[in-house]
Amino acid sequence: MLLRVFVTALLSFAIVLPVFFPWLKTPVLLALANGLSVLGVIVLIRAGQVSFGNAMFACLAGYATTAIARIWHLDALLLIALGTVCAAVAGAMVGLFMVRYRGIFFGMLNLAFSMVLFSVLGKFGAITGGTDGLRFDRPTLGFVHLERDGFETALLGVALVCAVLAGLLVQRYFRSVSGQALAAIKTNETRLEYLGISAKRVFWGGYVLSAALCGLGGSLFALTQGLVTPEMGYWVRSGEVVFIAILGGSGHAVGAFIGAFVFEFVKLYVAAWLTGSWQLVLGLILLFMVFAAPTGIFGLVERRLIGSKP
Repeated sequence: MLLRVFVTALLSFAIVLPVFFPWLKTPVLLALANGLSVLGVIVLIRAGQVSFGNAMFACLAGYATTAIARIWHLDALLLIALGTVCAAVAGAMVGLFMVRYRGIFFGMLNLAFSMVLFSVLGKFGAITGGTDGLRFDRPTLGFVHLERDGFETALLGVALVCAVLAGLLVQRYFRSVSGQALAAIKTNETRLEYLGISAKRVFWGGYVLSAALCGLGGSLFALTQGLVTPEMGYWVRSGEVVFIAILGGSGHAVGAFIGAFVFEFVKLYVAAWLTGSWQLVLGLILLFMVFAAPTGIFGLVERRLIGSKP
């Protein structure tokens, strides 16, 4: 019941708000894109691991989307799919190396890979556009040419569908045998091996899923902005994704989108009132959540509502 209330509220917010306040379409789109990337981090947190470099997959997908759009001028739906596939393939290759490590080594190695990508994108300006990034023309959506307002509205619908389907997929994955095995990596990896289940193989599958979700978010981000830069893969961006996961709550897929919406709108309005100090406000919010609600906003509300039942 609580889950339905949260999902209904989020969908209503994401649909109704841009209708009455059209200038909020872009923030809502960015929040949904961020939420998808946060879902990828939540998958890894399920295994007790935190990555400080998952933004590299969103960045790779964004650049893949941009390159394909500039060269072949494909439809936006195809660009989203291809960007996600590119991120998943990259995750599959990097994951073969990453699944051997746990804890701080896992987190820092992901950070190292992301910084290598950031440096490469910045140095090879003739191909990647350097620190200025790459722009691309607005593609068709559903093979229909749309003006900016119509394109953003249609893309918002696509993003909502992607968010709902991705959230359902992640929750179904968590309840599956593979998802339960992934959670066992956090609690007792040795016992998992004794049961005849390869922890590395299970973790690799989770890592690929995480990369694909980040890639989906990265593709939507690129289409929303019409621009990609190396900053998409910078370590600060990875830190923001982890921050959002903690803020919204990593115990459920819905928490990813709650945190993403809160983060995006706090950043938007605090930056308008306290220019240059919005990071301070977000830091104070994080401190409050860690001490007062370690399970995040979703966990806090869930606990309060369940506790209030007779």
